[in-house]
Amino acid sequence: MLTSFNHLLYTELLLLVRRSQDWLYPLGFFVVVLCVFPLAFTPDPLFLEKYIPGCIWIAALFANVLAIETIFYTDLEDGHLEQLLLSEVPLTFLLLAKLAAQWIATSLPLIILTPLIGLLFHLPGNVMVAMCVGLLLGTPILTLIGSLCVALTLGLQQQGVLLGLLILPLVTPVLIFGVNIAQQAQAHFSIIGASAFLAGLLVLAVTLLPWAIAATLRVSLDD
Repeated sequence: MLTSFNHLLYTELLLLVRRSQDWLYPLGFFVVVLCVFPLAFTPDPLFLEKYIPGCIWIAALFANVLAIETIFYTDLEDGHLEQLLLSEVPLTFLLLAKLAAQWIATSLPLIILTPLIGLLFHLPGNVMVAMCVGLLLGTPILTLIGSLCVALTLGLQQQGVLLGLLILPLVTPVLIFGVNIAQQAQAHFSIIGASAFLAGLLVLAVTLLPWAIAATLRVSLDD
């Protein structure tokens, strides 16, 4: 089973690297939104230092929605999704490998870029560390929730608007506590409480959502 997981993880990563638009477009969107933010408001360093963490989280959220929209589309078109359903390995286990590859290819580059963006906007070192911790804990939850919403809307002709309406209310707690981690760091308070809550949400999401996604995909394909 572990061999199947590693093989599928490697295959999905290879496919995502070759389909460069799947990870380059969200990354470009993330960078462009953050570059436009000072132009839309003010280049005042104090203002940017206070509000850029929230902007980073919003940009990461919408970049994740942009990346997750087609996660099952190619597999559905070429019949690979049906093969996963017929596999002897549990579908939930295979989905974990696919979602892990999706997160590594689309969300991890955003987290790696965050310290550089923090330097550009004069963020203190402790705030940049807090931002990275929050994104490391929060972006997997965004990927899991987004994947569930994609599975629910699989097969619809125009799922983009509906997908956004489904995802945004569900990820609100992640956004709130992710920004709160950065705010606690800016005030020189401990980030352990907010980080622990976000870590708890991550454990809950990893435990429950792959099962829900697998069940939803089975129902969608049976229809």
